[in-house]
Amino acid sequence: MLDKTYDPAEIEARRYPEWEQSGAFKAHPEGAKPPYCIVIPPPNVTGSLHMGHALDNTLQDILIRWRRMKGDDVLWQPGTDHAGIATQMVVVRNLEQEGIGLAVEGADERNGGADGNRKLLSRDEFLAKVWEWKAYSGGTITGQLRRLGASCDWSRERFTMDDGLSRAVLKVFVDLYRQGLIYKDNRLVNWDPKMLTAISDLEVESREVKGHLWYFRYPIEGSDEHIVVATTRPETMLGDTAIAVHSDDPKWKHLIGKHALLPLVGRRIPIVGDDYSDPEKGSGAVKITPAHDFNDFEVGRRHKLEAISIFDKFARVNENAPEKYRGLDRYDARKRVVADLEALDLVEKIEPHTHTVPYGDRGGVPVEPFLTEQWYADAKKLAEAPIAAARDGRVTFVPERGREEFFRWMEKTEPWCISRQLWWGHQIPAWYGPDRKIFVALSEGEARAEARKHYGKDVPLERDPDVLDTWFSSALWPFSTLGWPDETIALQKYYPTSVLVTGWDILFFWVARMMMMGMHFMNEVPFRTVYLHGLVTDEKGQKMSKSKGNVTDPLDLIDKYGADALRFTMASLAAASAGRLKFTPARVEGSRNFATKLWNATRFAEMNGVALPQDFDPSTVEHTVNKWMLGELARANAAIDKALTDFRLNDAANALYEFIWGVICDWYVELTKPILQEPDAPEKNETRAVTAFVLRETLKLLHPVMPFITEELWDKLGHRAMHGMLISQPWPAPTSVDAAADAEIGWLVTLISDIRSARAELHVPPGAKLKLLAVGASETTRGRLDTHRAAIERLARIEGIEAAATTIPKASLQVVVGETAFALPVGEVIDLRAEVVRLQKEIKKLTDEIAKIDSKLGNAAFIARAPEEVVEEQRERRAQAEQTRERLCMALRRLGA
Repeated sequence: MLDKTYDPAEIEARRYPEWEQSGAFKAHPEGAKPPYCIVIPPPNVTGSLHMGHALDNTLQDILIRWRRMKGDDVLWQPGTDHAGIATQMVVVRNLEQEGIGLAVEGADERNGGADGNRKLLSRDEFLAKVWEWKAYSGGTITGQLRRLGASCDWSRERFTMDDGLSRAVLKVFVDLYRQGLIYKDNRLVNWDPKMLTAISDLEVESREVKGHLWYFRYPIEGSDEHIVVATTRPETMLGDTAIAVHSDDPKWKHLIGKHALLPLVGRRIPIVGDDYSDPEKGSGAVKITPAHDFNDFEVGRRHKLEAISIFDKFARVNENAPEKYRGLDRYDARKRVVADLEALDLVEKIEPHTHTVPYGDRGGVPVEPFLTEQWYADAKKLAEAPIAAARDGRVTFVPERGREEFFRWMEKTEPWCISRQLWWGHQIPAWYGPDRKIFVALSEGEARAEARKHYGKDVPLERDPDVLDTWFSSALWPFSTLGWPDETIALQKYYPTSVLVTGWDILFFWVARMMMMGMHFMNEVPFRTVYLHGLVTDEKGQKMSKSKGNVTDPLDLIDKYGADALRFTMASLAAASAGRLKFTPARVEGSRNFATKLWNATRFAEMNGVALPQDFDPSTVEHTVNKWMLGELARANAAIDKALTDFRLNDAANALYEFIWGVICDWYVELTKPILQEPDAPEKNETRAVTAFVLRETLKLLHPVMPFITEELWDKLGHRAMHGMLISQPWPAPTSVDAAADAEIGWLVTLISDIRSARAELHVPPGAKLKLLAVGASETTRGRLDTHRAAIERLARIEGIEAAATTIPKASLQVVVGETAFALPVGEVIDLRAEVVRLQKEIKKLTDEIAKIDSKLGNAAFIARAPEEVVEEQRERRAQAEQTRERLCMALRRLGA
């Protein structure tokens, strides 16, 4: 007997180890079943589960469990990412609390001078500490994924710095270098002056800052004229090498080709014509500092300008600036530059200005565009094959607009900076000879052999201290995790993988780069489908962040409501077209209530002797309501299977909800309750059998989304003893739809639903029992009214049915089902005139609100200025108001008004 109360915590703690220990998650590459493979986006090894993980891994697990039930040989490849900068930062912070630092170049300088009592670790000593930390905390995230119910093949778990993957990384780097697709170059990078490393765009967060716009006058050479430039960064003017104006700007175009004298520095700089300058912004003239601004860098390349770097790696003014500014922090230099220009009367004006400033998400300080020598991959060349594969359909995107976004990124891709100034990560396999000649090799021994051949003798070699960008190793994930560069059975069977499930935010950083590497080294796409989901936000559409205080911890939700409730919520949110998935904990509570509803319905069935005979055959069912139920089961099966096939996981979740709560609990249980509770009902045995069969098949349909409760109920109902665990069961075979039963019970459900809706909309007291008059009823309808009289009276709160009425009395509400008009006299229970006035008033209020919203949405300026989430909120409000208005208009029509 089921417990009275559904206890998800107890069930989940017990069921997951059973699955894992049984081997149910394991792939069988040597078997004959067709492959279905998903590689997990590897979470940071020292990270913790967040809402993005909860969404992403729930969607993957739903697909994995579904395909496992469909008969595929499923591999969900798990693993973790070494997360270079994130992990190094955590370990460094922990060490600093113990008074330990790193013996890196400039460490004492950065920390304000040497500290004799401070222990400094060598690179090898530090790496040993990181591996200790990985061993200590590395299992946290995988344990949390288990709590979510993730059915990965944990026996195949990989780590981006394990021996096999490290070997793959080395081979890829060396091969690409020898093919001319990896090289060194001086370019601008995002530089974190606290972490002292280049970082990727994904590790940069934009913050809105209230600052100033300074307008400076630069003297024109050989005249008394000045040109006014506007800037948010006065300190960078020390590195200016040009001024750009638009060639059509009437204010400044006459100066093109002339030179200005750079104040404070005295450098002669050209005035160039370039479309980058916008006459409508600032002064219309832009100071160009190629070494400290990405846009300026491109202007500099177009006009062959010198790039003068005026900052060191700590973002302090270096020797390329006048002596009085050297050694100043960039913000101290800003104050000094402004003061000095004011003293020279060269400040035109200063305006308050709110603008966006890039911050390093780890270092927490503003990022500096920094000109430095780094390692690069030729992304443009590597992008050619992926672009072709996306064009010819070898890889598809869900939703389709992901394909266009993919092209947008790939067709304008820049060289990929793959080096990082860190210690934790894959150290670049490059060694430098005495003359700085580079030797790239798989090992130091191989590099020495090449150097000996080049120099004719043994020479000292120095290894490049940098490590590879984390995205470099994770770009190999779909094939390195399967054993490449070895030709393993798993690689042959599961590559290319079936689908990649991930967010829009890493379409370029990860998806595109996996495409590059997969096409280059495997000559095949790494996955057949890219399924892109939106970003989980708070209920207002705001991105979750600690600084905003709107972060929701999925583990807290699992503790409170259970993993199944969180999974069902994530699935129901995951509309493929949605960019932002607005989340509120109340939805998880609603999903927990859904699980409780299923639990209670099963318990009700159990208490009423429901059991499935071993020889039960659905095709022998005779009673109309049972035939209808089997038809509804068939419809739900087809809808859910189709939704999963089309990656409409939210539609699958909604279909499950409507079927379980809306059809089974609200209708089938209610319609058959008298049969089950009547001692001598002739249909009792059949109804018990159908109820048991429907519950069994429903558990299979729901299992991919809510695995824990379904496995528990499967066991408690006795199916495990006969067939084994639910996780290993086949997907339900479809049942047939009986057209006659479908039409008859469909008619009954519609009639009762419409009567209930009409009563609610017109505020008919729940306890009031009304008479039902059928006007113009056909013989079929009169027969149905007679057959289902008891159900209609009980479920629609009706007292007496007149099946052959000829007129609709005044003061009646009306419902039309099929050819028949049904009237319910309500004059004695509600004030009809007052109801008409109330409805008309509410309809007008809603009409005015819709007009107001339409005015906003029709305003191009509002659409352009308002944040995306605000526009979306207005659209949602309009849709809700329209829906409510239509419902109230229907209520008014039911009164004949």
